[in-house]
Amino acid sequence: MYALAIHGGAGSLSAADLQPARELGLREGLAAALEAGRRILQADGPALDAVQAAVTALEDDPLFNAGRGAVLTLEGSAELDAAIMEGTTLRAGAVALVRHTKNPIRIARYLLEHSPHVFLAAEAADRLAGVAGSERVENDYFITGARREQLRAFRQRGEAGGADAAGTVGAVARDRCGRLAAATSTGGTTGKWPGRIGDSPVIGAGTYADDASCAVSMTGQGEWFLRTAQAYDLVARVRYAGEPLARAVEAALERLTSLNARGGLIAVDASGTIVMRHNSAGMLRASVREGEEAAVIQSR
Repeated sequence: MYALAIHGGAGSLSAADLQPARELGLREGLAAALEAGRRILQADGPALDAVQAAVTALEDDPLFNAGRGAVLTLEGSAELDAAIMEGTTLRAGAVALVRHTKNPIRIARYLLEHSPHVFLAAEAADRLAGVAGSERVENDYFITGARREQLRAFRQRGEAGGADAAGTVGAVARDRCGRLAAATSTGGTTGKWPGRIGDSPVIGAGTYADDASCAVSMTGQGEWFLRTAQAYDLVARVRYAGEPLARAVEAALERLTSLNARGGLIAVDASGTIVMRHNSAGMLRASVREGEEAAVIQSR
């Protein structure tokens, strides 16, 4: 039995997100990414391939904060982070501060499979674009008019003005062999300092997978997820405390709430149970389990 969940960011739906055309675009983007991963699982493919396919689709969709459509730094450029992990042997790959690779998740996957290292950053990571099977692009490729306007509002008001729920993207999956995997990709936060690295590419903070417990991808206030090692904290609750996944997720969110931190997560355990929760105003998410109808949810 396979299971797959994806997210497109936690936050609040802005007025622009509620416009019918954009709302439809967000739903279609989530549905297309979910289908890209589901096709692989349906064909007995590995969870690792499924999460990569889903995240790649969202990186290519300019409505989401990953790849094309990423939010901008205070200086107006795009700096991208991504990570991928499989739960059988705990192999992982991660990249940060990517500026010229169309699909950062592809470099992360290349590192997982072909490198003695887990984490590369900046130009050293971008140089792997070709061998990782991703096109090398100019930084302008990632920048959209909507993100320029979002940065302008940030500079004027000191805040992102109508926080965009279409944020960090991620996927978690269980395949028919019982293997788990997780992947996350992001442009970070609007108006971030150049060089800032959030939780998404940090194994154990924003991304983690362990066949003996669960796979998780986080979205939200990354600094808090770094401080609390949030992804691994959830895995440890399941593996060592023996908590059911739903209870472990609720406990994790209760802790975040107590710290006045906002965000959400998607997770899947060894039995194929999917849990998607958030303590923010909303979270874009979708899921499917073998033999069940797919669900796409835009807000609460």
